[in-house]
Amino acid sequence: MEEATIMVTGASAGVGRAVARAFGRRRCRLGLIAREPARLARTAEEIRALGGDALTLPLDVADARAVEDAASELERRFGPVDAWINSAMATVYAPVHQLTAEEIARVTAVTYLGTVHGTLAALKRMRPRNFGRIVQVGSALAYRAIPLQSAYCGAKFAVRGFTDPLRTELIHDGIRGVRLTMVQLPAVNTPQFDWARSRLPRRPRPVPPIFQPEPVAEAIVRATTNGPRELWVGWPTVKAILGDMAAPALTDRRAAGAWEGEQDEEAEPRMADNLFAPVAGPWAAHGRFDRRARTRVPAVSGATVRTMAAAGLAGLALGLGAAAWRGTQGGHHLLKR
Repeated sequence: MEEATIMVTGASAGVGRAVARAFGRRRCRLGLIAREPARLARTAEEIRALGGDALTLPLDVADARAVEDAASELERRFGPVDAWINSAMATVYAPVHQLTAEEIARVTAVTYLGTVHGTLAALKRMRPRNFGRIVQVGSALAYRAIPLQSAYCGAKFAVRGFTDPLRTELIHDGIRGVRLTMVQLPAVNTPQFDWARSRLPRRPRPVPPIFQPEPVAEAIVRATTNGPRELWVGWPTVKAILGDMAAPALTDRRAAGAWEGEQDEEAEPRMADNLFAPVAGPWAAHGRFDRRARTRVPAVSGATVRTMAAAGLAGLALGLGAAAWRGTQGGHHLLKR
């Protein structure tokens, strides 16, 4: 995607900011969407220093009209949009019985509907040209939900439920030049664990192993270029998805143990959260877990993993069949004696 025109949502911090910088290194022209203008301006400065160019578009992705207007502004400035990366998200850390309907609606409006709004704006421009890439930044939690993040998990499941039928519609309509990819992420060291709303007694944290946002961003760039149906980033993602497919009841019990793993030892400090309004401050791509985060992460397409799993199951079935056959032959020998 060298020198392409790309829109990135959630671009002021976390994975979105790392993705924007990765495209900046490839001299791309970027539209940057997030709510906090000062952080967006700093992201744009970083991109220009890397050789790219950027247009800041401060807005809330829950506002469909604002997203559509931003898409028009990006194309007026830089020309036809080649790729759209939906990375904006919001979450609340709390058990279900402590959530309010308003909080669930807000997480859904940002994490799910924000992706829908971005996808609709991109499709409006890409379908007539029969060209473009739309990347939904998902999560292993789009397959395997965990406690204390029910609203976020529900929104990520919804993104997958929205994306799959859209893909089939593009196939039906012969729109082969528009590629749609979901990238399912592992735990990433981002600021969300410091500024998300929380009712936990201790500070939220990602369930280890934790990965730095830069290698994750590079995987997203590769997915944008290659356009696989899905890209699963990190072996924890692969294990979580396949484990849930193979033994959901068992993974329910294991996920219940993540309750403690999602909290640090220290008490939760009371501070402003970013659920309904952005939080000012020098937040960037990284969170507070640099000492624990890994700087390399593998990535494999979902199709490849499923093929490998199917081959493994077929090999297991053949092995069991051969063992059963040998047992039968042994029984025949006994009968002959």
